[in-house]
Amino acid sequence: MPFSANRLPLIGVPTMDDHDAAGIHANRFSNNQSYVKAIEAAGSVPILLPQYESIEALRRVYDMLDGILLSGGLDIHPKFYGQEPHPALDPSDVGMDFVETTMLPWALEDDLPILGICRGEQVLNVVMGGTLIQDIYTQYPTTIDHRESYKRRIRDYLAHDIVIEESSHLRELAGESRVWVNTSHHQSIDKVAPGLIATAWASDGIVEAVESQERRFVMAVQCHPEELWRKQSWARSLFSAFVEAASERSNADTSHSTHRTRTIHAVAPFRSAKAAGA
Repeated sequence: MPFSANRLPLIGVPTMDDHDAAGIHANRFSNNQSYVKAIEAAGSVPILLPQYESIEALRRVYDMLDGILLSGGLDIHPKFYGQEPHPALDPSDVGMDFVETTMLPWALEDDLPILGICRGEQVLNVVMGGTLIQDIYTQYPTTIDHRESYKRRIRDYLAHDIVIEESSHLRELAGESRVWVNTSHHQSIDKVAPGLIATAWASDGIVEAVESQERRFVMAVQCHPEELWRKQSWARSLFSAFVEAASERSNADTSHSTHRTRTIHAVAPFRSAKAAGA
């Protein structure tokens, strides 16, 4: 059942730079429909965020949001965690990097609910001070194909199981210590950021979930629950808890019992991939 609240919370979903989508010969900002459908079904109003070129424009929209969903996508540029690009790195989505690395410090300071998925887990970890394995297959010993669902072209294919930490919020939501997940990634968390704890792992030791136990709701998973929520109860519970936290934050804002930071963090404005040297 969707969460019922006084006011449906607004959830911001950053978009990707979708070059020449569907052969239309026009660049687009886009994201997968499954993210939107999952959080709408949980009782929120999803807002797709284009790749704004100015901090001021992004800030104007951010001030309306009650939560942020960080979706999958291309690899965040390793400059954000002090590394040079690995040969297997995806091309960078400079605009998505800008939007997410600019908004996340605001959201963390404001205690805005955050849910990260796949790339979103990695971005959250990087912004909070952690690092990544840039390419699992060349930098980490594993017998698991972490891109199996992607390679099969079955986005809800359950490729492997994960073990969930007993004392975690994710364990509380899942109701069990082990669940099967889909998998479509070649990067993963290396050093877990200060302020986050790892809460789930694949059998090869890859971190499959992180959360903050000091905030209203900051959680991220490496799998893709937006493709699983119709069939998997733990995925539905995850989205429901996220939207409920956003609704509580929305109602707190309405009652003026919380405040929004006015800090503008020093992030270089996005202009274009070419200008950024990508």
